[in-house]
Amino acid sequence: MTTPRHLRARYRRILFFASRHIVVEWWFELVLPRFGLGAFARRGRTERARRIARSFHSLAIELRGLMIKVGQFMSSRMDVLPPEITSELEGLQDEVPAVEFPELRDLAESDLGMSLNRAYAFFDPVPLAAASFGQVHRARLLPVDSSEVDFEDVVVKVQRPGIDEIVRVDLAALRKIAGWLNRVKFISRRVHLPSLLEEFAVISLLELDYLHEGANAEHFTENFRDDPSVHTPAVVWERTTRRVLTLSDVTAIKVNDRHALEAAGIDPAAVADELARTMFDQLFIHGFFHADPHPGNIFVTSAADDRADAVTPAWKLTFVDFGMMGEVPDTLRAGLQRLIIAVASRDAKGLVGSIRDMGMLLPSAESAPLERAMSELFDRFGGMGFAELQKVDPREFKDFADKFGDIVRTMPFQLPENFLLIIRAVSVTSGVCSGLNPAFNVWTAIEPYAKQLTRDGGSGTVRALTQQAITTAGLIARLPQQLDDLITVMQRGQLAVETPSVDRRLRAIEQIARRVVSAIIFAGLLLGGILLRQTDPVVGVILIAASVLPLLHAVFAGITSRGRRG
Repeated sequence: MTTPRHLRARYRRILFFASRHIVVEWWFELVLPRFGLGAFARRGRTERARRIARSFHSLAIELRGLMIKVGQFMSSRMDVLPPEITSELEGLQDEVPAVEFPELRDLAESDLGMSLNRAYAFFDPVPLAAASFGQVHRARLLPVDSSEVDFEDVVVKVQRPGIDEIVRVDLAALRKIAGWLNRVKFISRRVHLPSLLEEFAVISLLELDYLHEGANAEHFTENFRDDPSVHTPAVVWERTTRRVLTLSDVTAIKVNDRHALEAAGIDPAAVADELARTMFDQLFIHGFFHADPHPGNIFVTSAADDRADAVTPAWKLTFVDFGMMGEVPDTLRAGLQRLIIAVASRDAKGLVGSIRDMGMLLPSAESAPLERAMSELFDRFGGMGFAELQKVDPREFKDFADKFGDIVRTMPFQLPENFLLIIRAVSVTSGVCSGLNPAFNVWTAIEPYAKQLTRDGGSGTVRALTQQAITTAGLIARLPQQLDDLITVMQRGQLAVETPSVDRRLRAIEQIARRVVSAIIFAGLLLGGILLRQTDPVVGVILIAASVLPLLHAVFAGITSRGRRG
């Protein structure tokens, strides 16, 4: 099959963007440190990361399609990418322009097999919302259809024309780039990019199938069938295809609209508590969760807006857009249960152990640095709510965030895709809850689940771990394991002893050796250039000019090192 010219140009554009920035990073991160200029390269690392992220942000807005999804995906990869990149990529979804209605109408009519005038009593040409893969329009069912489903107002999600081909081309380009990067040992030791990309591809391709999204909506509805405080739209299957999805119109008050909630007599703090509860129910009870719970996908429906019976509560949470859903396998769910137990009991070692048990930390990894970082986190910030965190000195918070981020990015582990969806879902939910209630405390929201696990959650092992972690201080219970770990490390010959003064001297000797090597290289290049200038002026000048780089290192490396020690 021949690929159209504009798609071939798109493919080349993505590869050119990636190759250009890969070469720049290769120069700064691999070449310059070999000449002893690692400190110089590190000083500009943050600004280079920002420039790359800004460039990709512009590229994604221009190309749209899967590039928007890539940006959103990268903005949640805090385990792999620094905050300079993730922060620049936030909010991409809100910048997607809408498709012209005639193009969208042609696709919808082709899929439905009839004109929109015959399919709906009314179809609004002005989109209600636009996303990377499709956009949403309000509509009204014909009387014959509305009588069968008992509602007439609907929203119709229509896929962007040609988006499936765009996704195919974008994935081909991304697979090529992932193959390039996977040859770099520093990257391949920490993350297997081709596997990560395939997981991302599966999620993206499923989002293109609106029949699958409709099935997700019904699955979510079934999970909360006995919970009157959670509501979902009904699927109109007679007006649904792989590229057209028709749902009952459940738009109401956006979950983050505090003023509208208060005007309706709804307490925003209560909404925050309920939203946290439903998210943790999805994760720890149902194992099937909404992976994109941003404010545009959650509404608060008051009783006045709803035509339900008398048992309906005064208000309820209404979830929409089930294209991106995550599943929690039983093994991962058990690990998550152990993780929240550790969080509730402020057990840093237990938390790292649960991460290791879930297969996210390689067995050979030295977990002590991560345990120390988590202990510091619990000691300094554990139990604080959003309002209390706002009172912390921003410099202290930044210092810890930088330190913790460096530790995470240097540890030999990779979070599985489903776990990243979990982190994204929880972090977005926590952000919305904190906006509704500045005093919202995610620690307090988690603790009831730890206690519930003691009573009736999970396996006997999980219950035992829960009881142990919550009813004791944790010290006595963890001491045998700590001793066992110490003996194991000693038996392997992996016991590390920190000797700061010796380390400093070794680094000083290493620095002197590098300067000597640089001086030798400088002398060789300079003399070679002088000798060759008589027979080959061009090569001679190039060698003399190239000698400047090792000269700078030989002269200034010691000065910068002394400056840092001072």
